Order: sequence, then C-alpha cells, then structure tokens
Amino acid sequence: MGGVAVIYKSKYGSTRRYAEWIGSALGASVLEAGAVKPDSLMGYDLVIYGGGLYAGGINGVDLVTKKPCKALVVFTVGLADPSETDYTGVLDQNFKGGLRSAVKVFHLRGGIDFGKLGLVHKGIMAMVRKSIAKKNPAQMSGEEKAIALINGENADFTDRAAIEPIVAYVKEIL
Repeated sequence: MGGVAVIYKSKYGSTRRYAEWIGSALGASVLEAGAVKPDSLMGYDLVIYGGGLYAGGINGVDLVTKKPCKALVVFTVGLADPSETDYTGVLDQNFKGGLRSAVKVFHLRGGIDFGKLGLVHKGIMAMVRKSIAKKNPAQMSGEEKAIALINGENADFTDRAAIEPIVAYVKEIL
C-alpha cells in the first residue's frame, strides 16, 4: 500500500466533499470509513481522517485513535467558524494521553441542510435553536452563533480554499 489515505465519515456530505478535495490535491486514496479495515491503517505512510463534529465528538474517529497509524492528521467539520471557536474540549475528549500531541488537527466549516437531517438531529436542532433564542449573543459559543445566524435556513460554508493548510502541512511532512 504505502502513500496517503484520506478516510472520512460523513453524515450529510460536507466532510466527504472536503475529503475528496484533499485526496484530489494530494493524489491520495479517498475511502469512506465504513470500507476501511482498522488493521489496514499501518499500511499507509500517512492517514488523514475527517469527521463531523457532533456533541463534542468527532464522528467515527475511534477508527484511527484505537488502531495505530504511522502518521495521522485529522480534520473536523462543523457549523461554527473555526477562527472564532475554541476546540480544546473537543481535542481533550477525542485524543487521550499522548495521542493529542502526536496528532495534527485542522478544523473546517461545513454546512447544514435541514431537509437531510434525520429525525433525531431535527429534534436536537429545534431544542438548540429554542435555547439559543433566550441567550445574550455575547454568551453564545461559536456553534450557537452559527445556528442563530442561519436561523433554520440551509447554509453551506464549505470552501475548497480551506484545505490549503492541510495540503501544505502534508506536503511539508512527507
């Protein structure tokens, strides 16, 4: 095998889109996480894993945190603006012990299509929007600000240029 693999888990498409863009820019294999056998990860020189952010967790990241990789880069995709968001809690929750310092993590902005949300996510979003409506904007998290901004409308914040730091980093370390 060797080379670079971009592995992703995407519920609504933004993470898949970023994975495809990164794979294309690097000439890397792009694989959906469900099609990857954990034992195959050591066969790649570098694994780039992408997962959406849900309640502080990175969707499917256990695939790459429970099995060793020679080198690992992770990108998250969420609704909040990464330049205004503190991801410390996300990193602490998803990368235990020495893994946190060993993994380079990038944060990208995704989107939301309310028509594609499952019943559970629709219910959660309704509760979150109701809760946010009562808050002072100065007390809102980055994600809450994004949800208030879109106010129940579909939004797509994906941006191909956002992958440039990831591509540059990978090219630098390989």
